[in-house]
Amino acid sequence: MRVDLAFGKTGLAVELPEGYSYQVLEARSAQALDNQIAAIEHALDRPIGTLPLTELARGKKTAAISVCDITRPAPNRLVLPPVLRRLADAGISRDNVVVLIATGLHRPATEEEIREIVGPDLYGHIRVENHYARNLQEHRYLGTTASGIPVHIDERFMAADLHITLGFIEPHLMLGFSGGRKLIAPGLAAQETIKVIHSPKFMRDARSVEGSIENNPLHEELLEIARMARHDFLVDVSLSRDRRVAQVFAGDAELAHREGTKFVSQVLLEQLDSLADAVITTAAGHPLDMTFYQAVKGVTAASHVVKPGGKILLVAACSEGAGAEEFCEMLSAYPEHQQFLDAILQAPVEVDQWQLEKLALVCQSKQLLFYVPGLPDAYRDSMWGPVYSSMADAVAALMEGLPKGAKVVVIPEGPYVLAKAEQQVPLAI
Repeated sequence: MRVDLAFGKTGLAVELPEGYSYQVLEARSAQALDNQIAAIEHALDRPIGTLPLTELARGKKTAAISVCDITRPAPNRLVLPPVLRRLADAGISRDNVVVLIATGLHRPATEEEIREIVGPDLYGHIRVENHYARNLQEHRYLGTTASGIPVHIDERFMAADLHITLGFIEPHLMLGFSGGRKLIAPGLAAQETIKVIHSPKFMRDARSVEGSIENNPLHEELLEIARMARHDFLVDVSLSRDRRVAQVFAGDAELAHREGTKFVSQVLLEQLDSLADAVITTAAGHPLDMTFYQAVKGVTAASHVVKPGGKILLVAACSEGAGAEEFCEMLSAYPEHQQFLDAILQAPVEVDQWQLEKLALVCQSKQLLFYVPGLPDAYRDSMWGPVYSSMADAVAALMEGLPKGAKVVVIPEGPYVLAKAEQQVPLAI
């Protein structure tokens, strides 16, 4: 059996041996809209739960727009121009608008990436700047949340009269869904805030999981932070399989985002009749599989459909290696997943530990295997599972020991599939 996996920029064709019961979970999505621009224009003029953007902006002098970084395929080049036109119509010229790339703790965008993010027509004609979470002095302290989290948000965002975010909605490994409040925190937050919202308190809560915002404590925390930062207006989209706009949700930061999560959940949810013995998953190819840090999302998404003790094979290009310096250090330092979980439980939160923590939690009940050719060999002995030099060897190892007829699930675009089996508690929104 041949399957085509999302892998880097080119994809990867894989031959799977006969004798097993395969189920391929394709990324489900709504159809792309016939007229994407018209849908965006309509959403801006008839938003959910608030005034049209032009009316909301009238009387204000400045605006800040938070957008996703290069690791997210948000269609900013489509959404930004009609947003900017409405701001201009309301009296806010481009000179008084700043577009902030919501990097969180990711690396800053390069000039080439900025051109890709905003599009060639706007590049060089609008102020676009990176967010730097590690520079605390560039943030405004807004106080603490009810649970005591210190809130520091980018001063350039806070100094503007109007606060807008542009994003897209997909399942997120601990926040339920991306989009909305995530473009403020962690997107524009200082590391002093980001570290706390990614602490074991939230990472190990069973409600902090893909596909669910109902009673999700991390979702509630980020909503509170966004309210403190005055999240005035958002434009979130859902994407079709070919990453075109499938639906647009604009308006009130909470109401519009919730409508978006409902839509995405209904479209993406895949029901399995039983859990799998093994899963082959990916990080959905470029740009999400550029680093192993990002590729972890393919593992956590797949973990919901495999039996306790079952196997998960992650296939990711990792063209930029493991990830940021802090993540690389932790990945090298702990040869056993439980050792890592025990070490961080009471310790101060380190940058990027949360992604590794989510991976370690999967390791408690599943066996992991890896085909990650871009990952340097230095990490092979600390990967909490065997790393294979060829896809053929990885597949052979995955099948070893499985009885004939065993159920093997293949997820060609790992994080873009929201799936559950009948044995699971239903995902809720």
